[in-house]
Parts: sequence; C-alpha cells; structure tokens
Amino acid sequence: MKRPLTAIALIFLAFAMAGCGFHPLYAVPGQAKGAMRQKMQAIYVEPVPDRLGYELRNHLIDMLDGTGRPAKAAYRLRLTLNSKNEAVAVQSQRVESENVTETAITRYNDTLTVEYELTDVQTGVVLTKGVETGLSAYNVLSSPYATLIAQQDADKRAADDIGDRIRIALAAYFAQSK
Repeated sequence: MKRPLTAIALIFLAFAMAGCGFHPLYAVPGQAKGAMRQKMQAIYVEPVPDRLGYELRNHLIDMLDGTGRPAKAAYRLRLTLNSKNEAVAVQSQRVESENVTETAITRYNDTLTVEYELTDVQTGVVLTKGVETGLSAYNVLSSPYATLIAQQDADKRAADDIGDRIRIALAAYFAQSK
C-alpha cells in the first residue's frame, strides 16, 4: 500500500520541481551535452604565491578537470589570497610558588580571503569576479611542530572549501551566460 503513495509523491515532486524552474547546474538547457565541462576545462588557473596558494590552485585545477597549462585556455582565473591570524582563546594560570600569572594562547582562527577574477583570454575582458572567505580554527598544542601541522591542515581544508565555492560560482556564471 505504501508503494503507490510513494510513487504518487515522487511524481508530484517531479512536477513541482519542473514548475519552479529547477535544472541541474551542469546540464544547461540549450547547450550541448558536456558543454559546461568543456568551459570549465578551458580555464587556466594562474599560479598563486605561498604554500597555501599552491594548494588552492592545485585543488581548483583538479576540480575544473584542467591541465594547468595556459596553451589552449580560453579563460584565465586570477586568484589573490590573503590570510589573517587571530588569537581567540587565552588561558591564564596562576603560579603560586612565583606569585605570577602566566597567560598562554590556546586557540587561533585563520581567516582566508580569496578574490577571484575570470577573464577572457582573447579580449582581456573580465567576465566575472568575486570574493570568497573561509575560516579555519586550530588549537595550540604542547609541541610547536604539532601546532604548525594543525594550522596547515586547518588552512588547507578552508582553502579546499573556498575552491569548491569558486568552482560553483564559475559554473553558475557559465550556466547564466549561455
């Protein structure tokens, strides 16, 4: 008895989604199959300074399914990465033997801001641009090396998230520009 109700609900949902203008992002109506993929592959991601910029660029190249070479690129993606480090948790401890209060930072937040700009290679016209921001947080550990690794891991995850959002923004631009 539940199967007919489920089938009716799915049919109703399909009609409701069709009426609201919903369509898949990577299957743009009026464009050939695979057109979005070809546009995304035609983006050359320019090199970004520093280790974190390198990670962000490589992640974007992988997600765009690009080659990382400017030879046949129709578009250029320029990224500007800024990072801000902020102590957010401080712990104070009173040392009775010395009658002193010691204060130590126990947690940091790194705010990553990436400005991106997509340009047409032939005309040099800026097609779209935007800003994406990500936050990474990590604890200060007793080992300086472990703290550095925790910071690098948190920053890499934030950069990967920003890369995902940039890819979605570029796909949305291509889907709207037809």
